[in-house]
Amino acid sequence: MRIGLLTEGGYPYATGESGRWCERLVRGLGQHRFDLYAHGRTGTPPHLPPNARVARAADPGPDADPARGAEHAGLREPRAARRAYGRHERRRFTEAYRRLADGLCAEDGADSFADGLYALAELARERGGLPGALRSDDAVRALEAACRAPGARRGAAAAGLPDHLAFAEHLERALRPLSLDWYEDDALGAADLCHAAAGGTTALPGLLAKRFFGTPLLVTEYGAPLRAHYLSTAGADRSAPLRALLAALHGSLAGEIYRQAALLTPGNAHTRRWQEKCGADRARIRTVHPGMAADRFADVGEDEESGDPATLVWVGRVEPAKDLVGLLHAFAEIRARQPDARLRIVAVPVREPGAYLTYCKGLAAQLFPDEAAGAHAVGENPVTFEELGGPEAPSLEDVYASGALVVMSSLVEGFPASLVEAMFCARATVSTDVGAVVEIIGGTGLVVPPRNPRALADACLALLRDPGRRHRLGAAARARALELFTVEQNLAAFRGIYLELLSHAPVRHRPGDGVPFAHPAEAHVPGSWAHKAVTAGTGAPDA
Repeated sequence: MRIGLLTEGGYPYATGESGRWCERLVRGLGQHRFDLYAHGRTGTPPHLPPNARVARAADPGPDADPARGAEHAGLREPRAARRAYGRHERRRFTEAYRRLADGLCAEDGADSFADGLYALAELARERGGLPGALRSDDAVRALEAACRAPGARRGAAAAGLPDHLAFAEHLERALRPLSLDWYEDDALGAADLCHAAAGGTTALPGLLAKRFFGTPLLVTEYGAPLRAHYLSTAGADRSAPLRALLAALHGSLAGEIYRQAALLTPGNAHTRRWQEKCGADRARIRTVHPGMAADRFADVGEDEESGDPATLVWVGRVEPAKDLVGLLHAFAEIRARQPDARLRIVAVPVREPGAYLTYCKGLAAQLFPDEAAGAHAVGENPVTFEELGGPEAPSLEDVYASGALVVMSSLVEGFPASLVEAMFCARATVSTDVGAVVEIIGGTGLVVPPRNPRALADACLALLRDPGRRHRLGAAARARALELFTVEQNLAAFRGIYLELLSHAPVRHRPGDGVPFAHPAEAHVPGSWAHKAVTAGTGAPDA
């Protein structure tokens, strides 16, 4: 099977959790061919497995100049992208853009948005791209007319000219995938299945491939892009009408992708609920938990009694959403009731530590003055701030092995990987009830309300004072993680999904096919016979 893999953040060029997941998928499903479509990065690709190749890569960048052409921006042929539209083309563009804008500004404009989006995509495919038109005065005037039309939602109607200009610029960046040269018979048109590693603009090329070629679209989301947009602080200084228009854009795009996808595979029930709220059909949603490598934690997991029985461990990015302030106040109460308790805060390395980390260190110094056994001894703070990869915390395995209990105090989470890692290490956990926490731990850990330091302290003390219960919960957590969250279960799920979607897709002929049904359905059955070619003209396997 030929899979067009649409990657988030530019795999195979980019690193990160999404890139690692794509790497495991490609290497684990070696019987399929993966054509990688990377939007967001270009360059010299790293070594890829034999079943994968970079089919297309585009890096427009936030301020790309379309006049610099396809080599820089990943757009269509440069002359076509620069060519001015004639009167007929301008009219087509304005009508399509107006329908899209009407759909964004109306209370119930999903159909109008979709009609405008596909009309723009068809125009871009015919005429070699849209970047010049999307930046034109015609686009701004069409947007202004849609905002002021009768029946427009209140937020859109209140927008002024600065809001129209800012939103038109944002819309131009969001619609850049329409101008890519990916929608050809030898590109996405040759794929049996499009698999988007994220929603939003990452899945937009797959949406157009379905429109142009009927290619089934599979969308995998381990987080909800619309939720991330709502929670982002990047546009805190934007006006209320502009925020309303941006929310309408991201919501409309997510809704259309969810309606057109053959199958959605959220990574957890929390993301699944977001998809359903955005209009996804429950019958076309299947939860597939992200696979994580468990082998590296095997030694720690087999030795569940290792570590200091009075040490709590926290691992993650130091940011306000993690509520380390609440954790420090909870630990102050823990220390008051169990003086030998210690807390290790291990931060994921970042380029520039923020002010929040500095504030938390200052708060810890105030709450826990350095303690000394005598007048001539050196004091030591019971709270330590360390960086993963440093001398005291060389690896995740060492960090989890050093403590008896792993704590998570977040206010907002999606699918917290640190909890799964702690479960692989047979560590009991105390977590706040946010995101997919309850779904992950089941009954193998304690859950408390967020923003409640006293409840967090009580739960931690209950496990610190009861080693037997702590060990039972840790063993159960490890068994649950090995059953649900390994790479093997993730690959097995997608192996079956690929074959299921292909079995429901219409048969399409490609140039060079000798006879109809020249590509037989595949089946994953142990043994070499499943990979042998079909003898031409007989339909029988080679002997």
